[in-house]
Amino acid sequence: MTATAPGYLLRDCTVVDPLAEAPLRNAAVWVEGDRIREVGTGPALAARARAAGCVELDLAGAYVTPGLINMHTHFSLSLPGALGERVKRMGAHDLALYMADGARRTLHSGVTTVRCVGEKDHADFALRTAIDSGFVPGPRIFTAGRALTCTGGHGHGSSGAFECDGATEFRRGVRTQIKAGADLIKVMISGGISGRHEAIDTRQVTTEELSAVITTAHEWGRKVTAHAGPWPVIREAVELGLDCVEHGYELTRELTGLMAERGCAYVPTLVVTRCKEFFDELGVPEWMQQRSLGAGERHLQSYAWALEAGVEVMLGSDMPPFWRFEGTSAAVRELEYMASGGLGTREALRAATITPARWLGAGDVLGSVTEGKYADLLVLDEDPLADTSAFRSISMVFRGGEVVRDDRARAVAAQREPAALG
Repeated sequence: MTATAPGYLLRDCTVVDPLAEAPLRNAAVWVEGDRIREVGTGPALAARARAAGCVELDLAGAYVTPGLINMHTHFSLSLPGALGERVKRMGAHDLALYMADGARRTLHSGVTTVRCVGEKDHADFALRTAIDSGFVPGPRIFTAGRALTCTGGHGHGSSGAFECDGATEFRRGVRTQIKAGADLIKVMISGGISGRHEAIDTRQVTTEELSAVITTAHEWGRKVTAHAGPWPVIREAVELGLDCVEHGYELTRELTGLMAERGCAYVPTLVVTRCKEFFDELGVPEWMQQRSLGAGERHLQSYAWALEAGVEVMLGSDMPPFWRFEGTSAAVRELEYMASGGLGTREALRAATITPARWLGAGDVLGSVTEGKYADLLVLDEDPLADTSAFRSISMVFRGGEVVRDDRARAVAAQREPAALG
């Protein structure tokens, strides 16, 4: 990665911030080092930034938002099918390079932070260190390490899950991930769409095992998220203190009310039950396609009930965030589905930025265009409050004050020309 510039002045832009009541028009954002130094309007801000020697970027009315945060990411996932088999055969070195490429492409797609919820062989920790050290480009990584599952349970092959049986082993599983450096814990409490030997509603943990995971993680200051399909085991998990539900294919109105009451968040991953094009590209077998696509209508109803109940929802694609799908990236397509499914544009922006930042305990440094926070920013040609599809028009990506994508070479041009006057 290139060295961070002395700073940038992003001028003539509209700042669309999830914490603001309205967009800030005719605005400027001063980026200094890896942080946002100042946001505002008027000539005084620009004068201060120019005096500091900033590179000045005329955005010509473009929109500036926080970078996206994708809360359901797998860089090493190997689904049934040709590509999945290829990933399974990778050695440690090949896998690390494959994951690094995925991280780079994710960052370039506008996702500046990810929550990894199950990776193989703890390679995610090495990747996180490499990105933080500046050796490879990629998003900020918060990770669960290896997800916890019962013997033969969901993800034991596809995502390298850590197999446990009994409360004692599940406690050890939690502590093993924390020892390795996990920021959170992921547990598989039911079957899913990618295991041929299971069904979506196959329960895969006992009450004692579930309690052991949640209690132990909370004792160590880690939140717990659960891969979960059917409502009965989800209800039990929420009552035990679960912090987040992944997928939630078969929620009920009563359960979503409980989730809202207990503060349990929801990452619906709507795209995974409506992605035949993606499955065909990967060579996913017909049995898995039928199970996934057949769950789509019930999945969308679950999401609608969650919104009705006021459950906090967050962006998470499950598909690689960068994957080209239906004319855009998987992360943006997921956000479009969330918005059109009843969330709306403003709340969709929050679900992809400040809400996940706060869940991660990073709301003080991520998730909004706020002075003092990391300069993880996107420049869009179109207004994301008018239409969430505006995220298809990303033309620049900043990560920690560094330009990592610049479709129009604005930064290069600005560094070659004298700063504009006025």
